[in-house]
Amino acid sequence: MRIFTVRHGQTDLNIQKRMQGRHGLPLNAVGLAQAEELARELADVRFDAVFSSPAERAVQTARIASRGAEVITDERLEPFDVGSADGQVIDESMRLTVGLIPDPEFYDGVEDPKAFVSRIFGFLDELTRKYSGADVNVMLAGHKCTTGCIDCYFNGMPENGDFFSRSVKNGKCRVYEL
Repeated sequence: MRIFTVRHGQTDLNIQKRMQGRHGLPLNAVGLAQAEELARELADVRFDAVFSSPAERAVQTARIASRGAEVITDERLEPFDVGSADGQVIDESMRLTVGLIPDPEFYDGVEDPKAFVSRIFGFLDELTRKYSGADVNVMLAGHKCTTGCIDCYFNGMPENGDFFSRSVKNGKCRVYEL
């Protein structure tokens, strides 16, 4: 089994260096081009399953990068809920705890990081059980937080818990062989 983790292409919020959680934007022209480039890079790969966050930017990327394969959305792949920090400029004045995790004492509705990790790891546990021992290619399209958390599943969590730091860049992919 090979898992291809794909981070969505660029959006205008990425350019503006704004926190982009559940209320993000669709891909911009650069993001669409990044997804097309990724499709070219993965042209020799036949995907047996494609899963995506329900966020439009992730679904767009999955459809383009998989060359039109059926995309199955799963709420467990939704981005980390940054609550009222969604849309805020990420700068030195933003109150963060670890990495890009907004301080829940300052921002309302921030998801518990442990709950986020649990839902991503739970999805991966189910996926690896389902395809264990099979010669399949599976694409998982998501976000900075999800691609970083997926890397933590396979390579261990950093001591400080910053799963964001382990992500791939916009419109890029990382492959895990199981």
